[in-house]
Amino acid sequence: ISSFQVYIIQVSVGNHQWAVKHRYSDFHDLHEKLVSEKKIDKNLLPPKKIIGKNSKSLVEKRQKELEVYLQTLLLKFPVTAPKVLSHFLHFHLYVS
Repeated sequence: ISSFQVYIIQVSVGNHQWAVKHRYSDFHDLHEKLVSEKKIDKNLLPPKKIIGKNSKSLVEKRQKELEVYLQTLLLKFPVTAPKVLSHFLHFHLYVS
């Protein structure tokens, strides 16, 4: 049985705030799409780590890195986020 880590990311837009839950592989898939469609820097996503990937300190560090990654993406698209990013952050459920 393989275990995996789910990262809970808090999202805030205006007066709306919610949480999204994603595995690292979801972030990787998002990143691949943004690199090919929007020419995002391929080195922007924190690297995948294999050894000790479920240690508490590594999970907390990666959580912060993934939050910075998403904040950076949102700064790159200040007016309209790409559909794939909007869907990833569940904008369609909370922002009208």
